[in-house]
Amino acid sequence: MFGFIGKRAFNSAISIFGLLVLVFVLTRLTGDPAALFLPLDSSLEARQEFNRLNGFDQPIITQFFTYLGNLAHLDFGMSLRQNRPAMEVALEAFPRTLQLAAIAIGLAISLSLLVGALAAARPGGWFDRLSGFISLAGASAPDFWVAIVGVLVFSVGLGWLPTSGSGGILFWIMPIFVLTLRPFGLLVQVVRGTMIGVLAMPHVKTARAKGVSPKSILLRHGLRNSMLPVVTVAGDLAASLVNGAVVVETIFGWPGIGKLMIDSIVQRDFAVVQSTILVTACAIFVLNILIDLLYAALDPRIRY
Repeated sequence: MFGFIGKRAFNSAISIFGLLVLVFVLTRLTGDPAALFLPLDSSLEARQEFNRLNGFDQPIITQFFTYLGNLAHLDFGMSLRQNRPAMEVALEAFPRTLQLAAIAIGLAISLSLLVGALAAARPGGWFDRLSGFISLAGASAPDFWVAIVGVLVFSVGLGWLPTSGSGGILFWIMPIFVLTLRPFGLLVQVVRGTMIGVLAMPHVKTARAKGVSPKSILLRHGLRNSMLPVVTVAGDLAASLVNGAVVVETIFGWPGIGKLMIDSIVQRDFAVVQSTILVTACAIFVLNILIDLLYAALDPRIRY
């Protein structure tokens, strides 16, 4: 198991390095930071001095190797906008995103297990058809469209919820709902399909013949033996929530790492962009390792 984790860590390190190279190059193609951070009437000499002080006057390959050398000393650069360590800025915003993602995937898994199990108990029944329609609609609806419609209806139209920002419980409702909807829809389909297959197996039919209660069959035989596919899909969805909260955070003005990433790209705050990407990539790597360990806990065969 430790050898497997070490191999995954090595492969992830290579992927993260490739991602850093790509982000470093692409951010430099967005334009000259001096055009944003200096007055419009600033002289050419002032812009050249700004670039010299921040190292932007060097060739891009020199800038990259300087960046790698600083990374070796855990120096992630300074935020041009906030004039403080870029990693500190990214780590301040990340818990907000992590809270949203954790609550959303927790709700999606809990509700989908309940709805999917009830739908699989009676395939073709009214609850199965209703849950199928709702789950397919949720899985198909784009996050940005649901977010915009939610703002128009519940904030602008009815005035029940705030349009953006963070604070009390009302600020959490729409971002969590939007982030939960798609994972819920996908997981309901996975739970239902897997459980229908499990409940049709011979050992489940034998349990029914022996008089085991329907509740016990549903929970102990059906739901328990359906968890591996659910964990697989839920893990991918959790990683996508951490990585894909950018649109939702931007629409709702949520002060998480996704919104920080977009703002930093617009402001050409290169060090903060690189730090947000690095934090997000490392978080997804850790999440994948935890999912692998959960596989081994659910199925002892995987340990070998």
